[in-house]
Amino acid sequence: MPRTKAGDNGAADVDAVTDAVLTASRLLVAISARSISAVADTITLPQFRLLVILHSRGPLKHAALAEQLGVNPSTVSRMVDRLAAVGMVNRQASPTSRREIVVELTADGDRVVRQVTARRRSEIAKIVTKMPVHARQGLVEVLAAFAEAGEEPPASTAFDVIGT
Repeated sequence: MPRTKAGDNGAADVDAVTDAVLTASRLLVAISARSISAVADTITLPQFRLLVILHSRGPLKHAALAEQLGVNPSTVSRMVDRLAAVGMVNRQASPTSRREIVVELTADGDRVVRQVTARRRSEIAKIVTKMPVHARQGLVEVLAAFAEAGEEPPASTAFDVIGT
C-alpha cells in the first residue's frame, strides 16, 4: 500500500490504523499458534478456523464453508476429510437436499475449540492486564467495530468457556 501525502489525513489515518492492526495481528497469530499446538497437534491453523466457523455459525454446507474461509470447495473437502478422520467434524446429507452435504462440529471438535479459546483468552488477558488503563479505554468498542466490519461473530465468554 503506498504511503499517503502529509496533507491527506483520512488516508494517513487508514495507513496508521492498518499498520497498528497488522502489528497486533502478528501477536494474535502467535498466540493462536501456541494455543492450538498446546491442545491439538493433529490440526492446522486453517483447520482450526473451520472448526471455529462451525462453532459460531452451526452446521454448514461445503460451499458456505468455502465462502467463509475464502478458499475453493475442493480445499474445504480435503480439510473436512482430515477433520472427520480425527473425529472433529461429521458429514451428513442435508435435510433439504440429499445431494448436498452438511458439515457439523462433533463433541470432540467443540471441546477443542473451547480449550483453544480458553488458552487464547488467558494469554490475551495477561497482555491486556499489562496495558495502561487509559490505553484499554475504548479498545472494546474499536475492536468490536473492526470485527463487525470483517463480519466476524463476537466471541462470548459464556459460550467459549470449557464445560458450558
